[in-house]
Amino acid sequence: MTLNLNDLLLYCGALVILFLTPGPVWLALTARGLSGGFQAAWPLAVGVAIGDIVWPLIAVLGISWILSVFDTFMTVLRWIACGVFIVMGWALIRHAGQTISTNSRLTRPGMLAGFLAGIAAILGNPKAVLFYMGVLPGFFDLRTVTPIDIGFIVLVSVTIPLTGNLIIAGFVGQMRNLMSSPSVLKKFNIGSGVLLILVGLIIAAF
Repeated sequence: MTLNLNDLLLYCGALVILFLTPGPVWLALTARGLSGGFQAAWPLAVGVAIGDIVWPLIAVLGISWILSVFDTFMTVLRWIACGVFIVMGWALIRHAGQTISTNSRLTRPGMLAGFLAGIAAILGNPKAVLFYMGVLPGFFDLRTVTPIDIGFIVLVSVTIPLTGNLIIAGFVGQMRNLMSSPSVLKKFNIGSGVLLILVGLIIAAF
């Protein structure tokens, strides 16, 4: 493996922070869990995980080719990643008290419906596209990645959100109480926003 361990840990931290930012998938998991328990919610989490496999692969393989042609593009990507995290963090802090809206298509009953909704949610999510295509390359030198490196990147990209989503599905009652409280939601968003800005600054410093 040629990946720098510090870069990999920083990337894992960014995934955790982004996961902790409440969004429509959280509410969809809650709604499905309340209506049918864990059995109804886990297919959505698995569907989301499929997208978390696809996007990193597209980002790593596609951008690696670009970097082989335009060597200085790596520096540009690192600064893009820095800027994206700072802007996302500031936006979260600015709109910390804003309620979360959900998509009714994500809450349709049925195991297959939940699985397909999870895939649609991640593949069509602009934040996911922005993160994997615009931010992921800022953590690693994609000019030197090996198949093993790619495997590790995909593994953590899938494992961290999937674990979190399954935990939400398993403890949906407690999570619902948290997300229904405007004050707690505001604290979540402010805390996540500050951490995102810190990640952006760390990327800029290294």
